[in-house]
Amino acid sequence: MERAVLDKFIVHGGNRLVGEVSVSGAKNAAVAIIPAAVLCDEVCRIENIPQITDVADMLHILQEMGAKIRRINRSTIEIDPRPIQTYVAPYELVRRMRASSYLMGVLLGRFHRAVVAMPGGCYFGVRPIDQHLKGFSALGATYNLEGGMVDISAEKLQGNSIYLDVVSVGSTVNIMLAAVKAEGTTIIENAAREPHIVDLANFLNSMGADIRGAGTDEIKIRGCSYLHGTSYSIIPDQIEAGTYMVAAAATGGDVLIKNVIPKHLEAITAKLEEVGASVEEYDDSVRVSRTGGLNKCTVKTMAHPGFPTDMHPQMAVLLSIASGTSIINESVWDNRFQYVDELRRLGAQISVDGRLAVIEGVDHLTAAPVKATDLRAGVAMLIAGLCARGTTQVEEIQYIERGYEDIVEKLRSLGADIERVSVTEVPSVPKVI
Repeated sequence: MERAVLDKFIVHGGNRLVGEVSVSGAKNAAVAIIPAAVLCDEVCRIENIPQITDVADMLHILQEMGAKIRRINRSTIEIDPRPIQTYVAPYELVRRMRASSYLMGVLLGRFHRAVVAMPGGCYFGVRPIDQHLKGFSALGATYNLEGGMVDISAEKLQGNSIYLDVVSVGSTVNIMLAAVKAEGTTIIENAAREPHIVDLANFLNSMGADIRGAGTDEIKIRGCSYLHGTSYSIIPDQIEAGTYMVAAAATGGDVLIKNVIPKHLEAITAKLEEVGASVEEYDDSVRVSRTGGLNKCTVKTMAHPGFPTDMHPQMAVLLSIASGTSIINESVWDNRFQYVDELRRLGAQISVDGRLAVIEGVDHLTAAPVKATDLRAGVAMLIAGLCARGTTQVEEIQYIERGYEDIVEKLRSLGADIERVSVTEVPSVPKVI
């Protein structure tokens, strides 16, 4: 009889987080920049890569396709994409992560054909790729969807003007990737403006691409035939930084969060100050502390530069112990509220109506077994455990490790009482009467 090995986080709550923590490279930038290296005609070096499972999976995909990858140190790799001869991405690996959709753009850009499985990742309801396909079609490609695979091909890629019906990070990235080596100029209107869009554009430009306007709602890409090698460092992770900011406020702590770009954190900083935390900004760090109580507030998630949807669950934990009635309006994903039942187990009072969550603040949270339902919901459960009374067990931690490097070590360095444990469970055997 097989025994299942389950990894869990055990969190003993009640400790204030105090000290300094450094933020790793941005997950959302890394999972776009790594596949973008496939477009390079030489070797490229990428620095400040986070040690997370999504990055490991993306590197594994490229290796399976033939790329040569050399690890220089813990956070630096060299990628030689020249040995890649296939436009077919490995099915099982692609199914693990949402960002594998970017292989459509890079393979189409390099080979004028891409065969990629419909991507996986965290489930927040329907995540269609219609805007991706609209962009590819505008560049001259045709596509076929069959058996869970997307087959896209083009005799040649020709620049065009593309208006996105909705602001979409994934579509903006994929169109940029496909258009870099297209003939002529591509204009993306109503483009996403997130920091990792800018980082991707800067990476491609460092190889000789001509991309202008990244960070605005109109991006212009002038196609080129050759991309030379480069050495590029990924930006710090805005969401990891925001997560530690919220954790500091939730525990009544005092934490200096280093290796950040404060401008990327402005929407998060504004809400933390509104609820009663103190935020001090420096050149490449922020200090978050709280000594008084927490106030209610209303949060609406929006595309950048608005409050990021990836900070929604963490903020919900903070507001669950704030005085009064708070509201979170989720305007990005239909099903972001999967964490609510888990947070209720800890004593939070939350009701959900459509895209609105109404949170009645409670005096404290009480420990209970919970599970991560997705990446950001999982780390929200960790924050809840840090400020709950008693010992909280968090299961399904593979979600958390998709996006947070060394999270146990980093939290411990701030005084958290947390450990990662492996538990062997024996399946129950039905009694035969």
